[in-house]
Amino acid sequence: MEYKETDKKRVRTATLLSIIPGLGQLYNKQLFKGIVFLLIFALFIVEMIGYGGEALVGLITLGSTPGVDHSLFILIEGSLQLLVLLLFILFYAININDAKKVAKQWVETQKVNTSTKSILLNLADHGFPYLFTIPAYIAMIFAIVFPVLVTIFIAFTNYDFYHIPPAKLIDWAGFQNFTNIFFLSSYRDTFLAVFGWTVIWTVAATTLQITIGVFTAVVLNQKFIKFKRLFGIIFLLPWAVPAFITIMSFSNMFNDSIGAMNTQVIPLIDALIPFVDIGSLPWKTDPFWTKIAIIMIQGWLGFPFIYVLVSGILQSIPEEQYEAARIDGAGVLQRFRHITMPTVFMIAAPIFITQYTGNFNNFSMIYLFNEGGPGSIGAGAGSTDILISWIYKLTTGTSPQYSVASAVTLFISMFVIVISLIIFKKTKAFEMGD
Repeated sequence: MEYKETDKKRVRTATLLSIIPGLGQLYNKQLFKGIVFLLIFALFIVEMIGYGGEALVGLITLGSTPGVDHSLFILIEGSLQLLVLLLFILFYAININDAKKVAKQWVETQKVNTSTKSILLNLADHGFPYLFTIPAYIAMIFAIVFPVLVTIFIAFTNYDFYHIPPAKLIDWAGFQNFTNIFFLSSYRDTFLAVFGWTVIWTVAATTLQITIGVFTAVVLNQKFIKFKRLFGIIFLLPWAVPAFITIMSFSNMFNDSIGAMNTQVIPLIDALIPFVDIGSLPWKTDPFWTKIAIIMIQGWLGFPFIYVLVSGILQSIPEEQYEAARIDGAGVLQRFRHITMPTVFMIAAPIFITQYTGNFNNFSMIYLFNEGGPGSIGAGAGSTDILISWIYKLTTGTSPQYSVASAVTLFISMFVIVISLIIFKKTKAFEMGD
């Protein structure tokens, strides 16, 4: 639509006036909206003068007087103020767009809500979903984004046991922590070892629990199986007991000297199977056998969820598909490969991926079984520590390295996000159109 010069001037004037939030709305004869926008702007100015400006300056300097300025608190307050500033910038953009949009409605002789009642009614009719979702988004910003932002900032500082506020100030260190992780030998070797084991643990343990879960679900779904409910209850027992209790119980069972594995289970296997003499195994004193143990335990702990999930999927597969496959001469394995598994993966692929990402950060399994041990591989990490448990030790040890721990945390987040997105895209996990 072509505007006259006077119409263009009206739109331009409303837009320029909205540089001060509320004036554009007042120019558009929306008194109530203009007052509300002006109040929000005034509150922001007062907040910036009384607190916000100093907080943003503190975020840059992180304090100047040791023993008086607490750099960590200053960083946290600055991060909070930065979020407030970003929210105001979003509000500011909405304010300008609103003034421009309403001015165009005036020049196009459309109906414009000017009275307080009509504005509120319009908000209730068209903005009802936003009224309920905006508070949730704001809460999410301060409950989720805020801690993440603080973690990101700490990763770029020198916050360690040499710089503990308020006795010492924290300073910005740039990319030094990331450089240390990948190039400083004391951290690099430990990081590569822990990261390599984290990947092996994630793939092995998760694949095992998925395999067991799918296998038990498929077997129990067969018509000739009796006492299905009894077996179903038995399979759900690992899920019914709290995980930390199960892990600590298994930790005692795998004790090298008095644990049930070495004193009862292995001797029974030796007695039942001829020419087999396993003997006592160093489950908690040898890194290799400790890793074998925690992978097996995670398979036991994780399969019930997969079993329940896959059982529900199998119930939805029409029996006619299997009957048609039998008529065509397809065997058991062929039916499983071409009917069962495609259906299971089409529906459960996103859940399977979350199982992998969950085990990538499975702190409780690693720490409760043997505290990441046995032994040490340097930089505070044990031989079976994964990245998340190493981060815990970096922050709780006698020489805490908070900034390095934050840098490793960022690496974990980016790695998990990137791998998950790639897998989601390759498997078309969220494309349910077919």
